[in-house]
Order: sequence, then structure tokens, then C-alpha cells
Amino acid sequence: MGRLGVDLYPLRGGVTLDRVETFGRFLGGSPANVAVAAARLGRTTALVSRTGADPFGTYLRRELCGFGVDPRWVTEVPEQSTPLTFCEIFPPDHFPIHFYRRPKAPDLEIRPHELDLPALAAARAFWMTGTGLSAEPSRTATLTALRSRAERAPAAGEDAFTVFDLDWRPALWDGDTPADQARPLYREALRYATVAVGNAEECAVATGEHEPHAAARALLATGVRLAVVKQGPKGVLALAADGSFAEVPPLPVDVVNGLGAGDAFGGALVHGLLAGWDLERTLRYAGAAGAIVAGRLACSTAMPYDAEIARALADGTGSIPEPPDPGDPERAPDPVPEITRNPGRPR
Repeated sequence: MGRLGVDLYPLRGGVTLDRVETFGRFLGGSPANVAVAAARLGRTTALVSRTGADPFGTYLRRELCGFGVDPRWVTEVPEQSTPLTFCEIFPPDHFPIHFYRRPKAPDLEIRPHELDLPALAAARAFWMTGTGLSAEPSRTATLTALRSRAERAPAAGEDAFTVFDLDWRPALWDGDTPADQARPLYREALRYATVAVGNAEECAVATGEHEPHAAARALLATGVRLAVVKQGPKGVLALAADGSFAEVPPLPVDVVNGLGAGDAFGGALVHGLLAGWDLERTLRYAGAAGAIVAGRLACSTAMPYDAEIARALADGTGSIPEPPDPGDPERAPDPVPEITRNPGRPR
């Protein structure tokens, strides 16, 4: 549930946007990408979101269908435009994002009374993000979905998961002190989540703790059953309420675009949780999915299949060839951007 838009990624890396002449167009938005990632792994997925009543909105619903994500709960907001997101590509670790979501993105117009609460309660996994709490009516809708799901927990079974992706994007919040606005809302959402996922900065916003192990313990103290803390080049750790713990290093990869790695990780994480895998297996699998996408240009179309993740784990690298989409023989692998390295990373 949450963010959906069009990603426009430059087909020339190593330069700033003012020098880019051609872009690739892709479905984007973190929750949408997570849904695509889980669908690629065989899960039945759907997205709750909104777009503008424009050609980009039509494109996104068509793409969701093509990826196997049910778009029935993706509706139009006639008075708003479908958002666009541009990025710049400076491998291995600099990918500035430029959001075009003003004055307001339609995915923040999800309304509480329009939610299909029985469907949300019945899902074995529900994924929501911090950005969904940034403005009304999405804020109330997101909390309504969480509360309703918690109240109807038996509908999904004891092995169901409610995942809060902390997803801290301060540029998408209004005001001079967005973290101060977000912290009580994050605390409220954590009351109803069973899994929390975030990096050190996101955990600090939610709990005040920045050190990964302390952040994981602080997240568990809010009531979640599993805390997953991403540590960048150090990998990822997870701590469960039952005392189980795992920490795995990242899979090496020649980075092309790191922006979609977290979404691939998320879809694979949910897949492992639903499969009942132990923590270490789940983290290694999810980490490999993220590494694969970091080695590719796009986010949505780059999401790996199970066989690709198995190969990456066997080969010990996320840098594996990208095959054509077997569901669409005409879809070629994503282009690899030409990297112009001479200008250097902008400061």
C-alpha cells in the first residue's frame, strides 16, 4: 500500500540531469516495486494506491498487470497528475533522486472509507511505508488499515505478517522538522506491525537509536516480532522476539543503480517469511535479490526470479546476466547506461 509513479532513469550515467538526453521509463514507487518483486517469486500480490487520470496512470496500471500485480485497488484522482521520479547515476554509491510530487501526489489521496478492509485483513502479508504517513488522507487510511488488520488478525492466520517499511524520505514531508512530525506517527504504526524494516537513519527516526543492534532491540520493544536493520556495506541483521538472530554480509556486485535494491530485498524478505525459512536463509536470499537489482539499471523490470537468486547465491555475486522477461518475450533486458566517468561525482 502506498507510493506509485513513473521512474525516468537516464540511459547515460556519470553526468548530471541537465546533460542527459535520453531516459528509460519504468514503473516505480517503493511499495509497487516490492509487489513486483514478490510477484516475480511466485506470490499473489496486489497494490493499494492511486494515480492521476492521465496517460501515465494508464501506463502504470498496464505495467502492474504485466508484472502480475492486481491493480483493482489502484484508482484515479482526476485533479492530480501521476508523479514522476528522476535519478542521477554515479556508481557505486551516489544516486540522487528528484521527486516530482507537488503540490501533492495522488497516492497520498488514499481515503479510509474506500479501503477494502476484509481484503487487507485476509492477506497473508501486508506491506506499508513511512511515506504513507506523511500527509492526509493517506495517513489516516494507512493507520486504519493497520488497526483493522490487527483487529481481524485471525482472518489471515497465525503465519501472517504486517510489515512496516520505515522508508524515511524527509523531502516528501512538509515543514522544517519532518523527523519530529514523523516520530509519533511511526510509533503509532509500529504498535500494529509485526515486522519492521529500515536502515540506521530510518531506525533512528522511529526509535531514536542509530546503532544497528540497539535499533533492533528498540524496534522489538515497540511490539513487533521481527526487526530487520539494513547496514549498507556491512550487510543486514535481524533480531526476533523469540531471541533468534542472524547477520549476513552483502553479496558483492558491480553496482549500476542502487535505488531498487531495497525493494527487491523487501519482496524477497516477504517471500522467505511466508515460506517459513529461518532468519539466516531469508536474509541471504533477500540480500542476493537486492544485489542483483543493484547491478541493473531499473527497479521494477530488474526484479529477479527465483532461479536468478539461486544462481547469484551459487556464484557468490549479484552481477549476473539479465534475461528477457519470460512472461513477455518481446521485453528486452534493461539497457545498461553508458557511464561517463570523467566529470566525476558532483559535490
